[in-house]
Amino acid sequence: MRKYKYTDKLYLSNLKALLWNLLIVYIAYSICRLLFYLNNYHTYSDIEFGHLMELFGAGLIFDTSAILYTNLVIILLFLLPLHWKERRGYYSVVRWIYTIINSLCVTTNLIDCVYFQYTGKQTTLSVLKEFSHEGAGNMANILWKQVLDNWYLLLAGILMWVMFYRLFRRPRRNPAHHLLSYYVSNAIALCVVIPLCIAGMRGGFTTATRPITLSNANQYADNPSETGIVLNTPFAAIRTFNKKPFVTPDYMPDSEALTYFNPVHEPTDSLSFKPMNVVVLIVESYGKQHFGFYNKHLRAEGYPGFTPYLDSLITSSAQTYEYSYANGLKSIEGMPSVLSGIPNFVEPLFLTPASLNDFSGLARELSTNKGYHSAFFHGAMNGSMGFEAFANSTGFQEYYGRTEYNEDPNYNGDGDFDGTWAIWDEEFMQYYCDCMSKMKEPFMTALFTASSHTPFSLPDRYKGVFPQGEDPLQECIAYTDHAIRRFFEKASRQAWFNNTLFVITADHTSHNIDPFYRTSLGHFAVPIIFYAPGDPSLRGYDREKVVEQTDIMPTVLSYLHYDQPYIAFGQDILNTPADKTFAIHWIPGSESYQFVYGTYVIDFDGKHVTNAFNYRTDSLLQHDIKESMPADTLRMMEMQTKSIVQQYMQRMNGNQLIIR
Repeated sequence: MRKYKYTDKLYLSNLKALLWNLLIVYIAYSICRLLFYLNNYHTYSDIEFGHLMELFGAGLIFDTSAILYTNLVIILLFLLPLHWKERRGYYSVVRWIYTIINSLCVTTNLIDCVYFQYTGKQTTLSVLKEFSHEGAGNMANILWKQVLDNWYLLLAGILMWVMFYRLFRRPRRNPAHHLLSYYVSNAIALCVVIPLCIAGMRGGFTTATRPITLSNANQYADNPSETGIVLNTPFAAIRTFNKKPFVTPDYMPDSEALTYFNPVHEPTDSLSFKPMNVVVLIVESYGKQHFGFYNKHLRAEGYPGFTPYLDSLITSSAQTYEYSYANGLKSIEGMPSVLSGIPNFVEPLFLTPASLNDFSGLARELSTNKGYHSAFFHGAMNGSMGFEAFANSTGFQEYYGRTEYNEDPNYNGDGDFDGTWAIWDEEFMQYYCDCMSKMKEPFMTALFTASSHTPFSLPDRYKGVFPQGEDPLQECIAYTDHAIRRFFEKASRQAWFNNTLFVITADHTSHNIDPFYRTSLGHFAVPIIFYAPGDPSLRGYDREKVVEQTDIMPTVLSYLHYDQPYIAFGQDILNTPADKTFAIHWIPGSESYQFVYGTYVIDFDGKHVTNAFNYRTDSLLQHDIKESMPADTLRMMEMQTKSIVQQYMQRMNGNQLIIR
């Protein structure tokens, strides 16, 4: 009997050791999920404990898929029925493979504890492309600062790396006289485990089950941001590997699609073209949350905000909108939307093969057809974030970056570098104004600011000067508002000032604090401001129209009475009736489209409308009204969403983004 028990343990030793080692990985993933929740607590503070446990439980489904994919080689190394595994040193090698693979997976999970705040989704392989334009030295500096700020995550990572190595269990050694039983038991275990692994990777046990993907997390979440708790980074990377981002759906005939939306803009009036200068300011992380003007509802006594200058400008001198939205959640998603009228769907355009398409944009339309001088300005290292490449592809004739700034003897060069990203906003915007004053009119320029960004540092002379809010970003927001004030003070003294249309918007929101801005819609709430100092009629605060960044290009060209056809996925917001305006954007966490029209917003997963809300009366999007809202309105919104998505994919895949 004793011998039987020993032999039984011997035969099951490989399987037991394997299961133990996989259990350690499950524990590590759960620790990462807990750290993710705690590090992003401001986003999830309203979740009830019971629902939180449901999200953690659902996460095990996605953890299982990721763990089995990444540990498949470990499973095979344990269970392959080959007796040479019993040689000395074999499991020492397996131990190191196991430790390295799972340490890398845990590290990516820990990185997303921080990075999720900026993207609203788990990191996919496209992120590696996003930062591929950054120099190695600069990236090392950025990462080092993040490590210092989040040292506790580094410590947790080190402890888990040690845990993998120290708690790794190897099976009992099997002597040669048990050879036949060894092969039989391992073969049986392998035959049982492999189907279970396939089912775990797919997320189900039936042949009808489709492999789970990122969008499956939505069935457990009450809103898209909660998918961050359910998913894990290795799973997100695996499911997006080699995935074609732009797949053309066949929702309807092309002729029908054009009845819902036509991206080809034809000239509609006979007025003479106005050769005004166009200046576009894309301000880093300047979500509406930080403005006092847009947030009078936040406090009974009024919300002061962190943008006193811009508040004063839009109160008295500019045209802006209550319901205005970004088309993306990252800087590289904002550029095409603002400057070329191209929304962000599925993946950032910069990071897909479609980046090689022919593009139009404000710069190309005005420089090619109206003789404008065009230039793009960004105070970071030339080539950073792929901005220079996109500026060139969309028609900008010149690019001014950190290199050009350093060559100007009137400024301090790298003495004005913030040490991480770019030249400080104040100095670079003064330089920007000087450069425009040397240009031949009319000109079209765009500036992308940089200072209101992690690691949230300020020039020494301004430390302690600006108000500090609940988030360190807000002090930097106040500094950049000051830089914009100084820019307009200088610009107002230039001869070109009164003949210029200024457009001010953000690239995306960031660090949303108030629940109003933490909803799937609030994540996109950015200002869109039109300011023409020489035209007092362009002023006001519109509380009805729905506006998005892709509307900027059509609106600017219409304002100038542009007389050539072009392609853009937005509308002329100045002349479009409120009941015809809309906004559409891609929600990365839920892998769905969100369409805003009138008082309603719907989520569309590519096949069906999943929910609907009256966002003007239900600002926190808590009451799904899909079944009770007017059926004709719901159908119209769904069909218009399908029309836009279908035409977008067709034009991306067919390189049809310019008039030929």
